[in-house]
Amino acid sequence: MALDHQGSASPAPPLSPTTVPERRIGVAGIVFVVVAASAPLTVAAGGVPQSLGVTGVLGIPLLYLMTAVVLGLFSAGYAAMSRHITGAGAFYAYTAQGLGRTPGVGAAFVALLSYNAMQIGIAGLFGATTAEFIDARTGVEIPWWVLVLACTVVVGALGYRRVDVGVRVLAVLLVLEFGTVLVFDIGQFTHAPEGVSATPLTWGAATDGSLGVALCCVFAAYMGFESAALYSEECRDPRRTVARATYIAVGLIGVFYAATAWAMVSGAGTSRANRVAAEQGPQMMFTLSDSSLGTVFSDFAQLFLITSLLAALLSFHNAVARYARSLGREGVLPRALGVLHPRHTSPHRGSLLQTAVTVIVIGVFALAGRDPVADVFTWLTNLGALGVILLLFATSASVVAYFVRHPDLTEPLWHRLIAPLLSGAALAVIFWLALTNFSVQLGVSSGNPLRWVLPCLILIAAGAGGVWGLWLRRARPEAYAGIGSSAGG
Repeated sequence: MALDHQGSASPAPPLSPTTVPERRIGVAGIVFVVVAASAPLTVAAGGVPQSLGVTGVLGIPLLYLMTAVVLGLFSAGYAAMSRHITGAGAFYAYTAQGLGRTPGVGAAFVALLSYNAMQIGIAGLFGATTAEFIDARTGVEIPWWVLVLACTVVVGALGYRRVDVGVRVLAVLLVLEFGTVLVFDIGQFTHAPEGVSATPLTWGAATDGSLGVALCCVFAAYMGFESAALYSEECRDPRRTVARATYIAVGLIGVFYAATAWAMVSGAGTSRANRVAAEQGPQMMFTLSDSSLGTVFSDFAQLFLITSLLAALLSFHNAVARYARSLGREGVLPRALGVLHPRHTSPHRGSLLQTAVTVIVIGVFALAGRDPVADVFTWLTNLGALGVILLLFATSASVVAYFVRHPDLTEPLWHRLIAPLLSGAALAVIFWLALTNFSVQLGVSSGNPLRWVLPCLILIAAGAGGVWGLWLRRARPEAYAGIGSSAGG
């Protein structure tokens, strides 16, 4: 909507033909994007040792498989929704179609906050890891934030171009990641000092320790699996591609992470894996690979850890750009964000916006002298993960509500009701565990104000989105009526 000279409402100018993206990618391309966001090598080097060391739980491999089952239940309803809503709004569009337009705008604001937080948090880890790698091998000290800004330019340039360019880059990086972790896993299973034990796959091992914290750590490794729907308008057959890619990604991530955690426990020795993880932290993977595969492999693994982070940055950058584009197209954000690049057919303005946000936030942390890992990475990725868990719960509720309101749609009872209810209940428990254990995740005391300040940002984003949605309903009813409407059907 625009205003004429008298201040009266007038329809928004029509968008150019470039608002229609080209359908360039298939199931494999979507899987590359989705799995890249979860950063397999980063999880192997950081997530698994953290889960073992912080929680004292030996059954981390089983928890990865159990989490995959929960997300498989979620994916059943999510996939069913994707067959009827084929726009790029994902959480935003699904919530708007299921729970209503105002909650949909609230979900959109939470999604923008969460994905930006994940992207910028990972950027902090990228800067610290790359700076340490360069310093160790050349003696040249480069400030972490300089490397982050350089990486942001690269990611922004790839996000600005058409989607298949970024997908090809992600495919190469992901193959390197999987190859590295696969070789590491084989090395640990074949050099297990105590042999390969099935104990880490037992229920007793999974429940002996801080189970709540362990579930939070494990769940965080799956962040990004749900982003397939953001590419609905850019894949060749959205009604099938999104569902297939989501199922494949969840299964692949679950089995791969469980195998890697089992391999790491075996390589360290089942009886002492938790202690080794607590003592060595992220160095555990490289210490084990030094002894079983040699230092040359460890050097390459550390290099590929950097490219793993780069792949995750690109994946989350693309997610933010597509959310911004979807919201701009429907008038929730400035409509200029909804126009695609005339040549690349990419959400280039959303890409530029995300790049600008990254530069500003990283600049603030750098000027404040904050640590790129303990502060930037830990604070922001935990904030983002908490927001995404809440969105997953809202989406499960939206699936049920949507199919109740559309009984004419032919979906099996399992997909439209039973699986979403089961996943919603599980996600509610996981959200509560994440919230009550948030201080542990941040590495601060339970009395630290940060323990509540960060979760409150999610509530503020949801509230601001809800208020904005109500304002749109009153002041711009035609824009409000269009919320979630470009989701297709």
